[in-house]
Amino acid sequence: MEGIEPMDLLRSNLSRVRLPEPTNRIYKHECCVSFDTPKSEGGLFIDMNSFLAFGKDYVDWNYRKTGNPVYLHIKQTKKIVPEDGPLKKPILLAIGVEGGFDNNEPEYDESYSIVVLPNYVTLPFPSVELPEKVRLGVDAILLNEGVEKKEQLAAWTADKKQVSAYAMNLQQIDNGVIVPPSGWKCAKCDKKDNLWLNLTDGMILCGRRNWDGSGGNNHAIERYKETGYPLAIKLGTITADLEAADVFSYPEDDSVEDPLLAQHLQFFGIDFTSLQKTEMTTAERELDQNINFDWNRIQESGLEVEPIFGPGYTGLVNLGNSCYLAATMQVVFSTQSFCAQYYMNQNLKMAFDMAPADPTVDLNMQLTKLAHGLLSGKYSVPVSEKDGSAAPKADAKQEGIPPRMFKSVIAASHPEFSTMRQQDALEFFLHFLDQVERSNSGKPELHPSRSFKFGVEERILCTSGKVAYNRRLDYILSLNIPLHEATNKEELEVSQRMKAEKFSEGNKVEEIVRPRVPLEACLASFSAPEQIPDFYSTALKAKTTAIKTAGLTSFPDYLVLHMRKFVMEAGWVPKKLDVYIDVPDVIDISHMCSKGLQPGEELLPEGVPEGEVQASYLVADENIVSQLVSMGFNHHHCQKAAVNTLNAGVEEAMNWLLSHMDDPDIDAPISIGAQGSEAPIDQSKVDTLIAFGFHEELARKALKASGGDIEKATDWIFNNPDASTSSDMDTSTSDNTTPTTVDMGLPDGEGRYRLFGIVSHIGTSTQCGHYVAHILKDGRWVIFNDNKVGASIDPPKDMGYLYFFERIKG
Repeated sequence: MEGIEPMDLLRSNLSRVRLPEPTNRIYKHECCVSFDTPKSEGGLFIDMNSFLAFGKDYVDWNYRKTGNPVYLHIKQTKKIVPEDGPLKKPILLAIGVEGGFDNNEPEYDESYSIVVLPNYVTLPFPSVELPEKVRLGVDAILLNEGVEKKEQLAAWTADKKQVSAYAMNLQQIDNGVIVPPSGWKCAKCDKKDNLWLNLTDGMILCGRRNWDGSGGNNHAIERYKETGYPLAIKLGTITADLEAADVFSYPEDDSVEDPLLAQHLQFFGIDFTSLQKTEMTTAERELDQNINFDWNRIQESGLEVEPIFGPGYTGLVNLGNSCYLAATMQVVFSTQSFCAQYYMNQNLKMAFDMAPADPTVDLNMQLTKLAHGLLSGKYSVPVSEKDGSAAPKADAKQEGIPPRMFKSVIAASHPEFSTMRQQDALEFFLHFLDQVERSNSGKPELHPSRSFKFGVEERILCTSGKVAYNRRLDYILSLNIPLHEATNKEELEVSQRMKAEKFSEGNKVEEIVRPRVPLEACLASFSAPEQIPDFYSTALKAKTTAIKTAGLTSFPDYLVLHMRKFVMEAGWVPKKLDVYIDVPDVIDISHMCSKGLQPGEELLPEGVPEGEVQASYLVADENIVSQLVSMGFNHHHCQKAAVNTLNAGVEEAMNWLLSHMDDPDIDAPISIGAQGSEAPIDQSKVDTLIAFGFHEELARKALKASGGDIEKATDWIFNNPDASTSSDMDTSTSDNTTPTTVDMGLPDGEGRYRLFGIVSHIGTSTQCGHYVAHILKDGRWVIFNDNKVGASIDPPKDMGYLYFFERIKG
């Protein structure tokens, strides 16, 4: 189109310009394939048809892929502010808002233009000469907040509840009611789910009936209409984090905040007063001191940490309690498998070309974007250098990159991660690996999640002398911490005596002494024999006590150890163990290799004779149950989840739990049908699934796990991509040198590992506090604390929550 006037060129492309509608997602703060922004050297180009944003180096890719030629170009340039200029007087008690205190954020001038590709023909904006459609389109884009800020605002405001007008003067009737921690039932019907405790009279009643007949029987709201008692709390939502509890105000018809909730719960025997005390008890003073110590030690506060810049040393901006994501992803992208998949073997253009029309919702694109952002070094530069000012100082820092689009994609299938609340790094890690595996389900040999996956075999020895074997797949080895194995018992005893004396005198203990437990003892506890009471033996046709031992059927490329530092105490209060774990740089777990069926061993008979009540091979796996319980789930619900997913693994059980929390029968005893020994599976349903292309064995397993429901069975198959290669508990071969189906395709090798990553947690619960990562890179330990990256002086190897090991090859 050489020789055409710019305005004529624009007019000839007006058909490719759209006016944004209210439902359109408009991106104008960040490139969808890189971390370029309007502040970047080339500015940002907004496609005036799709409303996606692209950096200067990437907008041509979009033009070639979509043919959309018209773009709004936004460029922000830092304002020059005189150093001796007067400070604005604040008129609001706020920071970072108009009229509030100055938060020292630089101000920017913003300029706009219309650019027509492929020749980057530029027209000024604003201009009355521009076609009205273009002017209206640009105005709509500029007036829109943008998806990035809208999602952030929604995540914040979604968690904000108004204080109830009825909370501060709530009447409570002393009628002797004491609420137990479990076993609740509606006082007017048999409902055991969706129960609400009225905070005035302590009556437990069921919630509202849904339009389809599900839910409760309206007994709670009917009680309000009869009595006018205003506030109720949903049982099952009460945890140590009282702000997360579901308190409902009937007269205000909304979920509300009750500032006196701890006091109101204590009235009925649920004691949370310690969370509201102004005077610290001895234990609370000690806890406060420990948290301060942890904070300084894990973050290496007070130490002159040298900042590091360059490829592989890019920080992540905290989006609001997103440190669990930042710490985890820094370690993940320090592994060869993820670096290869999303950085070395896939460039940004490849990912963009493969992505759907909206690349912001594509996991592969956003993982590739994150990998290139973290590993390329493009964004790991001192702020001073980025601004073009003087040479970086010794205490220079980097801005880091905000993982907004990645967080949005990974949270789409897990609502909790889309909030601004703190989350459990372990739960996020498992969810992340599961999503990566699902996104690569068509090519399992490629997905890097498999480098973390390994097989676990449990051997159950019955008093009959016969055995059963259960095999499952897992991503993490979750370890109990045997405090009785502490190596500094004498020092602890002396410390306890001194502590008692000091606190009685009102003095602080300067030195913190904690139990020191060797990692070897934690690993040994995993393999140690464990008694299983009430085990139904198909050989004895009666219940007995069995002995369970566990081992690994394969050794992964990367071994992740989860330290179970959080335990549940009486009163539903989670407690974090104050303990050091002595973790060596190199470990050898070769001795943990399972042996499989041995010559001379006889397997327990398969199946359950007619009339019997329980199948031995479908007892809930206690390792899965205990890991879920440690995350705060109900013990019975966890057992039911493990059984209903055939002990497939923690992630599978957790997904089942999250999708069945509101089932009417979630609190019912585990039925025979739930364990697969109900009436025979309908062959017609098996045939239907076979017609869908599934193997008969897989179809039967899915129907058994979903109670015979074809739709649920199909979901189960897609949600359990390894189900077709996994086996039930029993092993039918005595040749233990032959790989079993559960292990096929898994990485395997020697059992010697080197520590390369630590994710540490500061705080009393996984739902609060802060996460920091320490990673061994280029022969030195590096601290990744959100956007701060520096050479570690004293890595807290004995304070980790998650430990990452890499197999030593050769």
